[in-house]
Amino acid sequence: MSQLSRAAMKWSRLMETAQPNRRLPSTFFLSPKLFSTEASDSSLGSADDQFFRIPDSGSVYGRVNNITKFTTKSDIINVLEGCNLNPHNLKVEYTRTYLPKSMMVEFPSRSAYDAAVKSINRKGRLFNMIRADKAQWDITTPYDGKVILLQGIPRNALIDDVERFLSGCHYDSSSIQMFVRPTDQGPIRMALVRFPSQALAMHAYITKNRGFCLNNQITLQVLH
Repeated sequence: MSQLSRAAMKWSRLMETAQPNRRLPSTFFLSPKLFSTEASDSSLGSADDQFFRIPDSGSVYGRVNNITKFTTKSDIINVLEGCNLNPHNLKVEYTRTYLPKSMMVEFPSRSAYDAAVKSINRKGRLFNMIRADKAQWDITTPYDGKVILLQGIPRNALIDDVERFLSGCHYDSSSIQMFVRPTDQGPIRMALVRFPSQALAMHAYITKNRGFCLNNQITLQVLH
């Protein structure tokens, strides 16, 4: 066999090995982009991205931090001027021992939320606000100045004793809840009592704060 014939046969074998294997599925030869681990639609984003995305319409929620026990809803409304808020758009979040820790705010629109951010930045960031969602707003109990916390109730006191302590006040007797909370001074027995209005709750606070239930002096706190 001549040298030229041997070269032709070698070239023929190389061409055959370069052809796709017919026994493999056709998808094997498709573009590698179809096997990418990246999402096919980048506009979907991650769950975190969707949480922090502010909706263009509907209510928008925020959490105002750095409040103290003396911070009122009116204080926050004054700071967030121009946001079209009223007291019903705010809920105070409390710790387990009922110290105020933050305030949830329901803004009527995205533009109102943006105005609140600008207002906080303009006023030196006395408070700090972060985004929240509707679920966080929903689980926050609204007290609205109609609930009073009684602290220091004797361990042996009954609901009847609490009712005698509140004699002369107009309240919902079925709303009384008694419980114990750990504090720096040790476990303290407390009670929550709901009143029909803010005025009636404030009347009870003025007339009963520092009064005695059995032999214990009771401290009252209005929850907002």
